Amino acid sequence: MFTRDIGIDLGTANTFVCIRGKGIIMREPSVVAYDVRNDAVRAVGTQAKEMIGRTPGSIVAVKPLKDGVIADLDVTAAMLKRIISVALRGSLFSRTRVMICVPAGITEVETRAVYDATKQAGATDIDFIEVPLAAAIGGGIDISGASGNMVVDIGGGTTEIAVISLGDIVTSQAIRAAGDHFDEAIINHIARNHNLVIGDRTAEQIKLDIGSVLPYQDEGSIEVKGRNVVDGLPKNITIVASEIREAIVDIATEIIDAIRSTFERTPPELAADILDKGIVLTGGGALLRGMGEYISNETGLEVRIAENPIDCVVKGIAKRLETNNTFDTYVFRRGKKYR
Repeated sequence: MFTRDIGIDLGTANTFVCIRGKGIIMREPSVVAYDVRNDAVRAVGTQAKEMIGRTPGSIVAVKPLKDGVIADLDVTAAMLKRIISVALRGSLFSRTRVMICVPAGITEVETRAVYDATKQAGATDIDFIEVPLAAAIGGGIDISGASGNMVVDIGGGTTEIAVISLGDIVTSQAIRAAGDHFDEAIINHIARNHNLVIGDRTAEQIKLDIGSVLPYQDEGSIEVKGRNVVDGLPKNITIVASEIREAIVDIATEIIDAIRSTFERTPPELAADILDKGIVLTGGGALLRGMGEYISNETGLEVRIAENPIDCVVKGIAKRLETNNTFDTYVFRRGKKYR
């Protein structure tokens, strides 16, 4: 009666929160702004993201997660504490049970970091669910049967590919080629070819406006503003879509290579199932123009982009919360994990 179950998709780019019985209640960028003079958190989420690149020396706006794992434990704990307090606002619940997503194949040290950060944030009981499993559930895949299903989740820091059967992951692979890496490729390309320095937010906007991995109709251009490397003064240039495609296609190729590598470790029977069913694409990267068609062309398989692919992981957590009445408490001793 006095327990509230919260699900958290702690992503490199965005954090999503759901509550059992209420659904998704929060979608915020995974950014924290804090005052370096007293380590006090000034803002979290959208408000903090707007501060990136615009803060004075006393305030730092950072992304506490890098490539899908925690890079700064204390800042992550502060962000989770703010998130949980918002989820519990006005309630009388004395226990907070949290189900949180972790990448498939996460190391013991990385798991411990997530556990410690969530504990510091005030969670009473903690359970983990792997990202591809949650993405598959949220993407509408029936994972309970003895049949192979492949899900490719292109997030902010990592792309996770998994083959799932009988409710669990048979084989999986996570690579650091995802949304943030598309942005980095755009930043590097513009700096190398135009001597112009731009920020992360500008690169992300370019990707959203004209980014693609395949040619598309009515390709446009965008005016980009930044700092000239030569004289240090502000400068603006015009970038066309084909140039951005050239900059990011190598990242897309890495994703294709990872899919092929995962197939090489997939049992033949399950590979045959996937040949019939195709691949389900989730995550924000699924919305990049031409991504589904590109993967289909390169693999020869049908590719289906899930409905609302950005929400698939947190929707999968919400569904698992509805059916999971008992939480596993993780205790760490001598570097080992015990249920």
